[in-house]
Amino acid sequence: MDVSISQLPGIGQKITLKTAEDSMLVIVVHHTGKRELYFFDDADSDEADFAMDLTPDETRALGAQLLGATYQPVNIDQLKMFKKQIVLDYITLSDKSPIANKSLEESEVRNKTGATVIGVVQGEEMIAIPDVNRKLKPGDVLMSIGKKDQIASLEALCKGEE
Repeated sequence: MDVSISQLPGIGQKITLKTAEDSMLVIVVHHTGKRELYFFDDADSDEADFAMDLTPDETRALGAQLLGATYQPVNIDQLKMFKKQIVLDYITLSDKSPIANKSLEESEVRNKTGATVIGVVQGEEMIAIPDVNRKLKPGDVLMSIGKKDQIASLEALCKGEE
């Protein structure tokens, strides 16, 4: 990011931030404390795509959020480790499966495989976080999450290859 600061005689200071994607954010800080924020999708544009005025308190609140005062993203190394361990997959339920035509509770998917069903696609209907009484029908697509071996176990169960 390219940052430049220039003085605006009689007004205050202008801070310009240009991104690697060639967009630009301009902040004008007045001697009175007023802040003007301008966003340019194209740094070469003469007209801002978005503009707003901020009070000093609003500016501090925005700055705090940008600095991570209320939310800290996950450490990238931890995220890579998580992604190596957790698999999200869509598995089609076969009519040969012993869990076909049973409810999620009756099927005991979690107990048998360790994987968790977090969604079911039944024809045109998509059910997020399905109720334990939801009947699983042949042709349903189970959105499942778990470790690689758990997902493999669920896939075998859904195919009737347990």
